[in-house]
Amino acid sequence: MMTTTSYQTYSTLEAAELRIRQAGEWLNLEDGLIETIVAPRRILEVAIPFRRDDGTRDQLTGWRVHHNTTRGPAKGGIRYHSEVTRDEVVALAIGMSLKTAIMNLPLGGAKGGVAFDPKKYSLGEIERITRRYISEIAPFLGPDRDVPAPDVGTNAQVMAWVLDQYSTGVGHVVPGVVTGKPIELGGSLGRESATGRGVVEIAELTMHKMGKSLEGQRIVIQGYGQVGSWAARLAVTRGAIIVGLADVGGTIHHGGGIDLTRIDTALRSGATSVTETGIGEVVARGISGSRALFGLDADIAMPCALEGAVHDLEALSMKVKLVVEGANGPLTPAADEILADRGIAIIPDVLANAGGVTCSYLEQCQNFAHLTWDEDQVNARVTDLMRAAFNRFYAFAETSSLPFRLATSVLGVKTIADAHRMRGLHP
Repeated sequence: MMTTTSYQTYSTLEAAELRIRQAGEWLNLEDGLIETIVAPRRILEVAIPFRRDDGTRDQLTGWRVHHNTTRGPAKGGIRYHSEVTRDEVVALAIGMSLKTAIMNLPLGGAKGGVAFDPKKYSLGEIERITRRYISEIAPFLGPDRDVPAPDVGTNAQVMAWVLDQYSTGVGHVVPGVVTGKPIELGGSLGRESATGRGVVEIAELTMHKMGKSLEGQRIVIQGYGQVGSWAARLAVTRGAIIVGLADVGGTIHHGGGIDLTRIDTALRSGATSVTETGIGEVVARGISGSRALFGLDADIAMPCALEGAVHDLEALSMKVKLVVEGANGPLTPAADEILADRGIAIIPDVLANAGGVTCSYLEQCQNFAHLTWDEDQVNARVTDLMRAAFNRFYAFAETSSLPFRLATSVLGVKTIADAHRMRGLHP
């Protein structure tokens, strides 16, 4: 095992690989198998030439990574963000492999990304970038090979372009090649709320294990996009109180509870940040100001923004009892160690935010069967699968006496390792 000091200096990818190795050591996996699980199956880097609206030619770089496909088709989102890198995409693909294994879904792990800021490009330019990117990675894709989904910077419209570009290439419509697409093109009801729903469900289940309920718990949420906003709304329906919200514009606070209806109305009316809604007290402004959220008095923190958003200083200032990772990898390795040393419970992303991939799997099932479930059916299935995964995780964490982070890694790695053993090695 690595020491705490060395672990804190690791990058996101190194930390992801280390967690698999630690799990493999705990499981005492036979020689060579852990290296097979650590190594990505395929990494494709592509150039994406395209035309700007003014007619000039430009070029971006994109990636698609299949980390593990032993248990089923690769599954993972496509991210559009200026700071996307090869290593980030690999690390996120590793997380997806663990996530699908922990949820016991017949899928593997993948991730994709293009390094650009979509906010600085027109809708037409984003469509052209998407179509060229998909044409370059098309040999990787297919309902039985690799099924993308939305991630940071992408949405249902982008997935519609993915569906069309792939389908045009093969000569017929293939709804199952992508999930998170519009309802009109075979998307699933409940997909928009699924990740936030899973975060809240896991928070509720964890509080029950602590002898409490979610009712009356004070929650702070970093990120008020699709995941964070739905987590906030659904937590309130269970009696929780949202006392702090943060986004790229900064942090707001209201000890008596933030009125989400007014927040949503203001954002629909043109406010670009929760700090511009006139609701609550503005604690700090700017992207760096969003970290002030973690110093607020609260019971539960839900980081639902980007990876690496919570550093050691934020971990030292937290007053909560529980952190539920709504984003992928929101805690730096240093923050993770500090919170663990302080006795603050952490539900890792590979379980906490798995509602999204779970609903994506249900969307695939509907596409394959050529049927549609109503929203209540989808929500109930997502909730049932999240509860089953939590119960497996918590029972294992108790019997093994492992920290939650390592317990989830061990469960995921064991599931993948068992599949490798049963399939054997060819030739």
